[in-house]
Amino acid sequence: MTIKVLIVDDSAVVRQVLSQVFSQATGMTVMDVATDPIAAMEKMKQQWPDVIVLDIEMPRMDGITFLKQLMASRPTPVVICSSLTQKGTDISMQAMAAGAVEVIAKPMAGVKGFLEESASQLVHAVRSAAAARMNRVRVMPSAGGATPGSSSLGAAAPAPNPLETRPKLSADAILSAPTGGNMFATTERIIAVGTSTGGTQALETVLTALPRTCPGLAIVQHMPEKFTRSFAERLDSLSQIEVKEASNGDRILPGRALIAPGGKHMMIKRSGAFYLVEVVDGPLVSRHKPSVDVLFRSAAKFAGKNALGIIMTGMGDDGAKGLKEMHDCGAKTIAQDEESCVVFGMPKEAIRLGAADEVMSLDTIAKAICR
Repeated sequence: MTIKVLIVDDSAVVRQVLSQVFSQATGMTVMDVATDPIAAMEKMKQQWPDVIVLDIEMPRMDGITFLKQLMASRPTPVVICSSLTQKGTDISMQAMAAGAVEVIAKPMAGVKGFLEESASQLVHAVRSAAAARMNRVRVMPSAGGATPGSSSLGAAAPAPNPLETRPKLSADAILSAPTGGNMFATTERIIAVGTSTGGTQALETVLTALPRTCPGLAIVQHMPEKFTRSFAERLDSLSQIEVKEASNGDRILPGRALIAPGGKHMMIKRSGAFYLVEVVDGPLVSRHKPSVDVLFRSAAKFAGKNALGIIMTGMGDDGAKGLKEMHDCGAKTIAQDEESCVVFGMPKEAIRLGAADEVMSLDTIAKAICR
């Protein structure tokens, strides 16, 4: 089925480059372009898009206002294309809360070259958004007057397309495979979580339900660089537990969740009877950075049966092999069920590999962590 894309951006250069990128992708067509939301609404009276690629700061109406109106009247997958300034990051977090499905971070300068170099990422983002079940994307009330709710966000997982020329690397590019040896037990228990499209909503549901006595968590959420800090701060404001963007050497402690920084891999390491995280650079793994496969492999290698692995909503297969390695090294493993996923790709692949001990709904995962 051909994905019909509507591009809404006040920059002629951005509209031109995005039109070229999407027109060249298999199974995708540019339905139309618009300079602002008012013009977009006129075009949508004639034909409705499958996915909208939306700028935020535009004349006549800003992107967030348009997004809120759209989600209230006819929920449609939206990919936000936002700048990397701090202001842009904060606004993009509001857009995610309002219902955006994907986000692409673009620089303030050199936009044309960036978009051309990021053609594969752009195409993946639109494919991932098109696969989202919008009835699962909901705005959730916030505590303490914070920005309302969260929706599904994650850098899009790969789908085969002619724009992708780089080889798909495995976790071997970062960390050698576990040997399968027995890992001696400690009183420390840790949770490794991986998610992508739909993950910001899923993580909010899980983390806000956890008590301060819960085991420590290490989390990979597919998200662009510079967005993970704002995301972690927002979750920290809503949760009983501490939530922070991980720094190299941070301890995994009870009542704390560490979120991998966008653009870096995160691994679990062991120091005596304690666990900490190592944040490293490196190539894309399963076409992602951070990669869930890298996190899960490190959990399998250094924590074994002392860990619980959880794979949640997301498109593609990142994390499926890593969860199987955790399973084979004695860890307990959970996959989110299809009914509660925005996109069932990652959990589905893990289940297919026999990596999941249990398949459960999103609403029961927090209880499983506490058990």
